[in-house]
Amino acid sequence: MRVFTLGFTQKPARRFFELLQRSGARRVVDVRLNNVSQLAGFAKKEDLAYFLKELCGIDYVHLPQLAPTQAMLEGYRKKGGDWQAYEARFLALMKEREIEKTVAPELVADGCLLCSEDKPHQCHRRLVAEYLKEHWGDLEISHLG
Repeated sequence: MRVFTLGFTQKPARRFFELLQRSGARRVVDVRLNNVSQLAGFAKKEDLAYFLKELCGIDYVHLPQLAPTQAMLEGYRKKGGDWQAYEARFLALMKEREIEKTVAPELVADGCLLCSEDKPHQCHRRLVAEYLKEHWGDLEISHLG
């Protein structure tokens, strides 16, 4: 099973959609808590679903159970939180939510986990992919950007 990851910031729409098209992803799995902000530009929920289908023939699904809580986001982003603490809290949250049992593998297979962070290194989409690989086993992870 393959899973891709991608962040939309620091990418013009053309680059973003080209990366998705070339990847072979069949759906975008939106793992953002907030997907309707004006700051999201072309990646706002309704616009993104439309563009994905029309430009790439790719489906869209929003899975907020794969997102951190608002308190976690605020603690990390707004209060200058430390990445290791955020990572530990988010891993504990995924374990508590039992995402390996509650998320259907068919939704993730050949899907692209979408978040806002430009790079996967300090982004929860990477943590989601790695957590699922640890629990599901045969999962190939490719970071598109």
